[in-house]
Amino acid sequence: MILKRSFTFLLSIVYFHNLQAQELTDLSLENALKIMKNNNLELKISKFNERIKVHEAKIASGYNYGKLDVKLQALRSNDAGNMFGFKLKSREASFQDFGFSDFMGAIGQGAQQANGDFGAFSQGLAQQGDDILAIQPKDLNFPDARNHFQTTLTYMVPLYTGGKLDQYGKITTALTYMSQLDTEKLLNEKVFQTTKTFYDISLIKQYIENLSSIVVNIDQLEQIVKSMKEEGFAKEIDELEVKARRSEAQSMLTQATYNKELAYQYLSFLLNQDVKSIQTLNKLAPMPKSNKEELSTNNLDIQKAELGLKITDMAIKLEKSKFLPTVGAFGEYGSSDNKPFNDFTKKDFYTVGLQLEWNLFNGDIDRHNLEKAKIENMKVQDQVILAKAGISLQVKKLTTNIRSKDAEIESLETQYEFAEKVYENYEGRYQEGISSISDVLIKQSKELEVLLKLLTAKNDRNAKVFELTSILNKGEN
Repeated sequence: MILKRSFTFLLSIVYFHNLQAQELTDLSLENALKIMKNNNLELKISKFNERIKVHEAKIASGYNYGKLDVKLQALRSNDAGNMFGFKLKSREASFQDFGFSDFMGAIGQGAQQANGDFGAFSQGLAQQGDDILAIQPKDLNFPDARNHFQTTLTYMVPLYTGGKLDQYGKITTALTYMSQLDTEKLLNEKVFQTTKTFYDISLIKQYIENLSSIVVNIDQLEQIVKSMKEEGFAKEIDELEVKARRSEAQSMLTQATYNKELAYQYLSFLLNQDVKSIQTLNKLAPMPKSNKEELSTNNLDIQKAELGLKITDMAIKLEKSKFLPTVGAFGEYGSSDNKPFNDFTKKDFYTVGLQLEWNLFNGDIDRHNLEKAKIENMKVQDQVILAKAGISLQVKKLTTNIRSKDAEIESLETQYEFAEKVYENYEGRYQEGISSISDVLIKQSKELEVLLKLLTAKNDRNAKVFELTSILNKGEN
């Protein structure tokens, strides 16, 4: 938990440091996308994950080449077992180390007592044999302490694993590509968010301009009401009603300004730099073109699903390999002595060998794991089919929605133009005393209502266009 908080704090420091480094003004969408690709923190983290997967694939490949170790030991002991082993390792063991000095002393004493009589010697040896054999030799049981230095070079390599290492390597390589697809998908999402935010800011600026014009119109209307009141053609309630409407419009204008600031803050977060102003986009987002063949080839979700299917094929082969034996080779070379690296080649040793290991029974676990892998493969096959059908349906739905929004926007633009004219007409009628101030404000409310619907429709339409572009993988990658 502490590590997570520290990491978050570090990211915050980096983020705000970068924000203060440079403020961007009059930023174009093209430049914003370039900055986002280089600076976005989520993309940087995803690219780190890519690099991790590359090393994991190399790790899996490295197991094919075996393992070479060198071991240096420096020991000192007076343990009888160790001493006997040290002498043998150093190729210096003698009969004295076995306690033969005590044995030969007992034999010599017997020969001396026999005084050259072999028969007497043999009889004495037979009588005292058990006593001689019971002697505990001091040289063997109580040796002097000895140093022991051993250098050993060991190499172990797999010769045959039934395909395990091969499949592990293929799976980790496929997972590396999967991480690249994840990064590309994240990039698509960030392109979508950056582009949408650009268009959102542009629409908000357009909304603010239109609201500002409406506020100006209300100010003019307020002046007209005041003049007509002075001449006795308007009432105080008319003036209050206009002021209330101005307050309402001003509140909406303030809220729109705050929304614009929030959008700039989000854009700054995406780019990891402080954005102060952008180049406004006054046109609707262009409709991307697509066909069924390109969809299957380009869509990242379909690519990931198909790659997942290949990985499950590899997983089946991996499970099958568990039914086969594994063969490994072993080689060891070294030298030992009571001095480091002394007479290395004269006292060297080697060991080579092969090992075969074959599991014959483990409670049927391997068979069930194989069946599980086969079922997983069949499931993923259906998931690929479902992904293709689902993405295709989503593209058709988005395309239909965009065309519907295009028709709605065209209608609302006509309605808005008409609402503006109606308002101007009723403002003139009010000055002529034909209409009431309430009638004028109602027409103005209608104008504002249509404006909100128009900008909302444009925003919805743009969002669906960006979503479709992301699905088709036709963003600025």
